[in-house]
Amino acid sequence: MAESADNEYIARRELPAPMLSRKKISVWSVLKNCIGKDLSKITMPVELNEPLSFLQRICEYMEYANVLTYAAHQDNPVDRMKYVAAFAVSALASNLDRLGKPFNPILGETYELQRENYRIVCEQVSHHPPISAFHAESNDFNFYGSINPKIKFSGKNVEIRPTGVVTVEFPKWNETYTWSNVNCCVHNIIVGKLWIEQYGTIEITNHATGHVATLTFKSSGLSDKDLYRVEGFVKDENQQKLLFLYGKWTKFLKCCSMEDYEEHLQQEKKIEEEKHCNSTHNAAQGKMFSKLNSFKLDSFRSLSLQEDKEFTPNETNDGLPRSDSDISLNLPNSILLWRCKPRPANSSEYYHFTNFALQLNVMESNMKPPDTLCPTDARLRPDILCLEQGDLDGASREKARLEKQQRDYRKQEKNSDELGPRWFKKAYNPYTKSEAWIYNGNYWDRNYKNVNAIF
Repeated sequence: MAESADNEYIARRELPAPMLSRKKISVWSVLKNCIGKDLSKITMPVELNEPLSFLQRICEYMEYANVLTYAAHQDNPVDRMKYVAAFAVSALASNLDRLGKPFNPILGETYELQRENYRIVCEQVSHHPPISAFHAESNDFNFYGSINPKIKFSGKNVEIRPTGVVTVEFPKWNETYTWSNVNCCVHNIIVGKLWIEQYGTIEITNHATGHVATLTFKSSGLSDKDLYRVEGFVKDENQQKLLFLYGKWTKFLKCCSMEDYEEHLQQEKKIEEEKHCNSTHNAAQGKMFSKLNSFKLDSFRSLSLQEDKEFTPNETNDGLPRSDSDISLNLPNSILLWRCKPRPANSSEYYHFTNFALQLNVMESNMKPPDTLCPTDARLRPDILCLEQGDLDGASREKARLEKQQRDYRKQEKNSDELGPRWFKKAYNPYTKSEAWIYNGNYWDRNYKNVNAIF
């Protein structure tokens, strides 16, 4: 397994104020007139937000950056691919229970994050459609892309589609990997407890060698036992399956050889056949007992078939499915690729943030705009800071002011070059065969004197 760094950055273990109660807010009352609409364009009450910008949420991809570093150090392309797949899964783990909506970034807003082994910069490069571009770099890898989140309300659920392609480069191996993320769904908007799942398929392509990893994030729609589960394969350039990948995007990802996987399938098949035989046998017994019961022989009534029916603890009154245990998710000779870090004990009081997320608004002592911090950095947003401090009225007031300011800027956008992206530019991506937002390489020069504050 790619071990987590022992020197994890922890500047604080809680926010200045706990999350305010949302019990008085009816999500349905807010969304009932938005069925079928793109919610990214709808103004939401600040009570539904969490105190982070969407740019900061993008940076949460980097919580397990050590997995990418570990991948880059592997000598075999199959091993590199399995750890890239683990990174792709790990990047989604922080979404669990994160029901607060991040603030929409202002056009030109940026966010930077530096850690011991990497640094990342993000910029809001477009307002309509909303597009966020990012670029992370280290001695071992580059990780970049752009995301256009599409958020729609169907009447019962909210679906988030993170449209866009992300790319990983390993310069040492001259390799480029690309993939698109899966959809996210918030259930029980009308009634019941809100809960989140991810579903869909990620296909990761190594454009240098032709290796592909396909990961299917299972929906709980057909069976609660599939809740949070992800599984797939690493294949070579000839589509020959080499490894089986499996786990839960909320907990871990493992892999095993195809031989061990096939053996597991045979064992599962045998178990199912035995269950079927037992079921047939019990059904025959049931018919016999039914006939005997017609004679009203009370001594047989304790052998009701209901006692043979398996009890399913997955159904709850709040409509929240329960996932089965992880016992069946442990195939022989498996290798653990990634494991999710535990969240703080008080996480539910602070928007269900991870330790990583708790640090994202920390203002370091050496961050002095405009000399050592860009004045457009999300840490400087007053609405986010007010919400973090528990000042709901201030957050609502500042959010409304910034939204009006954004509309005014947009009116000028058609006749001004100054409002365009500063740190990213459009360029042709030969791997996706489409235009992409590419980092221009200038942000870390720290030349921000001509950058205007936008908050």
